[in-house]
Amino acid sequence: MPHQRSTEKFELNDVLCQNKFCESLTIREVNTFLEFTEAVSYKKGDIIANIGEIGDALFFVIEGVTGLFHENQGKEVEIGELEAGELMGSMSFFDDKPRSARIRAMSADTKLLRISKVMYNRLRVEHPYIAVLLLEQAIMSLDHLFRGVSIDIASFNQYMYGGVMR
Repeated sequence: MPHQRSTEKFELNDVLCQNKFCESLTIREVNTFLEFTEAVSYKKGDIIANIGEIGDALFFVIEGVTGLFHENQGKEVEIGELEAGELMGSMSFFDDKPRSARIRAMSADTKLLRISKVMYNRLRVEHPYIAVLLLEQAIMSLDHLFRGVSIDIASFNQYMYGGVMR
């Protein structure tokens, strides 16, 4: 149904325009970016990407929350959450190494925007400015996760050692 796709594209455009990624893009450039992506949906608990896989796609969280999980002695341990506007899956996508975390939908209706590696490579050639902004978004998302983990580690050390630096 073409009408449904154009409505979906309009809604995605609306969401992306509220994102830092699109601050310096024109509406035409946002629409161009959307042509390189696909909208995907997941239900709560669905695995979006699994440990050990090589990342073949990046994901923007459009709606809902996703969780990052690590396995420790056969049990899943949550190591972070990503909300609307954040990019995920970038480490394995860019370094071609197996994923070290599982990405799981945490909301009943999680909506993502997916860009495959093939489409990203085309974007780099055809629209390098947009590709650079996407790369910057990946850096900011990784920074957000790293800072969150750093705060958790600092809090743990404070708890364990009472603030004594060794």
